[in-house]
Amino acid sequence: QVHVVESGGGLVQPGGSLRLSCAASGSIFSINVMGWYRQAPGKQRELVAAINNGGSTNYQDSVKGRFTIDRDNAKNTVYLQMNSLKPEDTAVYYCNYRGYGGRWYAYWGQGTQVTVSS
Repeated sequence: QVHVVESGGGLVQPGGSLRLSCAASGSIFSINVMGWYRQAPGKQRELVAAINNGGSTNYQDSVKGRFTIDRDNAKNTVYLQMNSLKPEDTAVYYCNYRGYGGRWYAYWGQGTQVTVSS
């Protein structure tokens, strides 16, 4: 079992910045992917960015150049630096941990609210 905990959400004005953190603990897999998803009211949950244990990253087109994902493997922690925030970035942001142990296992955090508004 893997426990995933997010932190760092809040209210920010358009053009502002926030940094989200997500720590995984428990039965950590050596092969894993950590990512951030978001879900706005009335919309489906979507991938924002992901990074694997080797450091390869993947971003949704709408956040490229504004958001940066990185990780500290020693701490099993992933970060999402969000700059130039827009009102359409408003959503609940969820951390996802996927580990490979013969098959893929997926775990979710409880979510953290990000609101971009003046």
